[in-house]
Amino acid sequence: MIKESTSAPGRPGWVPAFVALAVLWGCSFALVHVGLRALTPVQVAFWRLALGASTLLVVSAATRTRLPRGRRTWAHLLVLAALLNAAPFTLFAVGQQSVSSVLAGIINATTPLATLLVILVAFREERPTRRRTTGLLTGFVGVAVVLGVWRGLAAGELTGVLACLGAVACYGVAFPYARRHLASSGARPVALATAQVLLATGLMLPVLALSGTTPTAPPTPTVVAAMVALGALCSGLAYVLNFHVVAARGASTASSVTYLTPVVAAVVGVAFLGEHLRWNQPLGAGLVLVGIAVSQGHRFPGRAAPGRRGPRRTP
Repeated sequence: MIKESTSAPGRPGWVPAFVALAVLWGCSFALVHVGLRALTPVQVAFWRLALGASTLLVVSAATRTRLPRGRRTWAHLLVLAALLNAAPFTLFAVGQQSVSSVLAGIINATTPLATLLVILVAFREERPTRRRTTGLLTGFVGVAVVLGVWRGLAAGELTGVLACLGAVACYGVAFPYARRHLASSGARPVALATAQVLLATGLMLPVLALSGTTPTAPPTPTVVAAMVALGALCSGLAYVLNFHVVAARGASTASSVTYLTPVVAAVVGVAFLGEHLRWNQPLGAGLVLVGIAVSQGHRFPGRAAPGRRGPRRTP
């Protein structure tokens, strides 16, 4: 696995990769929205994975990266393929049939909270400290504000929200699972990602066959371009960029892309898809991000620790 770098903060190359990663993952929700103009949710998920797997196979070949060995590693990757790719990609596509890409992007930002909740339940050594509890409660209040629960949700919108939350729940289980079973596998991250997306594509094949391969409308060049970008860039190249940031600045910096993706999703949804942003959505999103920051132990700039000068260090 790639180890966190201890190099100086000025190591070049990671900032453009970090920004590109935020843009790609933030745009993925709008691309799904465009894909749904001619494809079913299952078709969107399948082609996203198939194109992503093709891209990662090219990257693996170019870098002479061998796929993982060992049945146990492949068995764990099969579980992750379902939890990190096949199921959530399908659920987000189902959800976006009735909710905007802006709302889907904001809901996706709650993934760190769902992950922390699963970790606290599944790992006995992890204790629910006051900081973590405060962060979780703040984040979930933010979700309620984003959804505007005081207004109520229409039946169709409720189904879409539940589908998106189901996808986030899959992520919440998958990341602790990967931490427990694959963190010490010794395989290279690009190899793991390639194998995982390949398996996810295989899992979606029978689902695609059962649900039908005929598009709901003739795919336009815009739909085709959106799917190519969603697969090759958001589900292929994005993995490579993420590994680059982890290697250059560590996993903590790489995970902070969570703070930017909902912003990108909102900007793209409003500017290019004509979606509307209600006043409660950015307010709720802000509460979600504050909850994530608090639960992960981040400090806000300009606040000095008692009896010390300068910014507080992260514990």
